[in-house]
Amino acid sequence: MTPDTGISDTLSTSLPQDTICAVSTPPGVGGIAVIRVSGPKAVDIVDTLFRPNGQGAPLSQRRTHTLAYGEIYSHEGDLLDQVVVSLFRAPHSYTGQDTVEISCHGSTYIAQHIILALIHSGCRGAAPGEFTRRAFANGRLDLSQAEAVADLIASRSAAAHRVAMNQMRGGFSRELADLRAHLLQFVSLIELELDFSEEEVQFADRRQLDELACNIETVITRLADSFSRGNAIKNGIPTIIIGETNAGKSTLLNALLREERALVSDIHGTTRDTVEDIIDLQGITYRLIDTAGIRETHDTVESMGIERTFAKLAQADIVLWLIDGTHSDAHVQQLAQRIVPQCKEKKLFALINKTDLLTPAQIAEKQELLANLHIAPEQILSLSAKNNRNIDTLQDALVAHATQATAANDTIVTNVRHYEALVRARQSIQRARQGLAHNYPGDLLAQDIRETMHHLGEITGEITTDEILGNIFKNFCIGK
Repeated sequence: MTPDTGISDTLSTSLPQDTICAVSTPPGVGGIAVIRVSGPKAVDIVDTLFRPNGQGAPLSQRRTHTLAYGEIYSHEGDLLDQVVVSLFRAPHSYTGQDTVEISCHGSTYIAQHIILALIHSGCRGAAPGEFTRRAFANGRLDLSQAEAVADLIASRSAAAHRVAMNQMRGGFSRELADLRAHLLQFVSLIELELDFSEEEVQFADRRQLDELACNIETVITRLADSFSRGNAIKNGIPTIIIGETNAGKSTLLNALLREERALVSDIHGTTRDTVEDIIDLQGITYRLIDTAGIRETHDTVESMGIERTFAKLAQADIVLWLIDGTHSDAHVQQLAQRIVPQCKEKKLFALINKTDLLTPAQIAEKQELLANLHIAPEQILSLSAKNNRNIDTLQDALVAHATQATAANDTIVTNVRHYEALVRARQSIQRARQGLAHNYPGDLLAQDIRETMHHLGEITGEITTDEILGNIFKNFCIGK
């Protein structure tokens, strides 16, 4: 009996036989624009419009990965521009099909008229992500790598770029392939037993199978658990500034951003809603959130703002608790009772502000108070947001924390579709382990293992549908 690996559910990925074109550079005026043409007739179509300079050979007679300089004409024979044409023959191209890239001057008029000439000569305008979809269909990329292309284009920080590059180069895919290979071995042994069920032959040691399933579950769990970290890297680490009214939260936000982003006033309760902005520190993006000050109030609007403060606190990864150093220890302890217990799963920095108004002895007293609240010494910082004192120390601490969290070479999941598939795969392998523990029949065990393989295959595109592909590639830019 041949194990059912789910391959029968794989979408047919035969390459379309039409030829597509699109401008691959951003819209607008620039130094150059690049027009990409891909498909079986790409070379022939461009040949009808392009005339090499001098005695140059037509594209149809040129080798792959070569450049040609010359003039390009409209379908009516009007000169449009002097261009450089790059030739990539199948299968050694991005899409796996014959591909031609035309580099022209970055005029919107020129690019549009080259596109019109190509369409008139037999091309079709490409849909969003259609070049990458063809690369997937031709086996040049698996689906997770194709999605990494979009992440790479959208990356706004060194950390996001690093994660996307690792995925695009196949780091995630290799881990999943290894898991599926072990699962295939697992299901093969189980289904081999089913072939000899009448003889009651047992080919697989149940203890060893459980050990294998346990290892697989551990890897899947590690990948799934990395999603919160990966999502923060991709979209910015949510970092909340929290504290009582008039502690200097808006001043700290402005100091970190180096601009007057938030309104600063000596009047209590000025900030009544959250204020958010993005900052990049040494290649790591942080999403800073200034919040309404915490205090007892009968003002309805201010109370709503404080409720939002605690809602944002629940969503944050890093908490900057800004403490007014001029207030009494009892006052700080009272505030700590509302904030510290909600930060157990977060990175909490306790920041003693207004140190320009404090003596060294008073600062040391506040540091001792915070240490008694079980806050680590490296998480207690003294600063003056108003005078920009020790703001660089705080930035270094933020970077050190994020660097430590992302320094490992482990694969980091950033895509919600991948995360959901991993969660389903983990549920299936857990059912298989429960079946082994309760000595379930082999056919039930095999079904759970096949489901695990199916969910992992959804990530790389070994198992997929046109609906899933359409949903993924519609979010790509045209020309990619």
